[in-house]
Amino acid sequence: MKTLKLRDGSTVTFDGMQAHVVSGATKITLDGAISRAIADMQLDADGAVFFQRQLEHIKAKSYDVRYAELKARMLFPVSNDGGPGVTTITYRTYDQAGAAKIINAYADDLPRADVAGKETTIPVRSVGISYGYNLDEIQSSQLTGAALDQRRANAARRSNEQVVNDVAYFGDATSGMPGLFDNPNIPTGAVVNPGSGTEWVNKTPEQILFDINDLFADIFETTKMVESGNTLLLPPSQWSFIMATARSANSDTTIAQYVANNSPFLNSIDDIIAVNELVAANNPLVATDAMVAYDRNPDKLQLEIPVELEMLPIQQRGLEFIVPGRSRLAGLNIYYPLSLAIGTGI
Repeated sequence: MKTLKLRDGSTVTFDGMQAHVVSGATKITLDGAISRAIADMQLDADGAVFFQRQLEHIKAKSYDVRYAELKARMLFPVSNDGGPGVTTITYRTYDQAGAAKIINAYADDLPRADVAGKETTIPVRSVGISYGYNLDEIQSSQLTGAALDQRRANAARRSNEQVVNDVAYFGDATSGMPGLFDNPNIPTGAVVNPGSGTEWVNKTPEQILFDINDLFADIFETTKMVESGNTLLLPPSQWSFIMATARSANSDTTIAQYVANNSPFLNSIDDIIAVNELVAANNPLVATDAMVAYDRNPDKLQLEIPVELEMLPIQQRGLEFIVPGRSRLAGLNIYYPLSLAIGTGI
């Protein structure tokens, strides 16, 4: 057992495999790679503890960062069911079959009611990312007292969130993870062309209102009132247009306000949300800008993330210390595709 004294009065004990820092009643166990760096004399005890504390601070702060433009987590209910070891997620949908009928008193051929079930299985895949610092950066940071660069951890976390976001909207054909726009069972079609084109910039407020109401009515009527949407997603430019354009020339109510106040499907104007991925230029699966009406309800769809991003123990590679990260993702599970509708051409 080897014991080292730090400048702040705390001590480091090293048992050949792991280093432990004791300061008063507090005991910190250093990551394996940092412990080995002490043994290999690449870091002194003070430098190792400084690096460990810096990393703990950096990891904690990276989890506080939110990315407003990556909205998948906000728009689709997230499920963390399954846990680390799951490799597939299977869900079941059921439909009742059979109908009662009027019979006579001696009938022996009573109609049969039953339930038909269908299983769907989607794969769970790992998403990997890492960041790191080299020995020169660690020693320079210790010497000057400056914090290590937080932006690397933030960039790693954002990269992971970008993958989650992209898969939620577009799926991943290579791995088989499903998304919103690659689901073949969601009703999709172009909005009506009244003669001036389908784009909203060329339509009157009345024609835009018709497009919105028609999309929600499609869900409601197609499913015989079983399903109804409660959220409307729009490309940013169309969202801005209806938020700022008057319902009519002599009205002080915008198109968006009129929809929110009069639609039987939306509860408030906050249910109309701008989304970058609905712009054709940002979406490889649509040729024109699109809007989506859907029921934002975990019983209808869920974004499956069995394991959230976890930053793993540090690994040393040469003169660099790498912090690897991993999450587990299964895509957007849509249990009831008819609870959504996509309108294109807006």
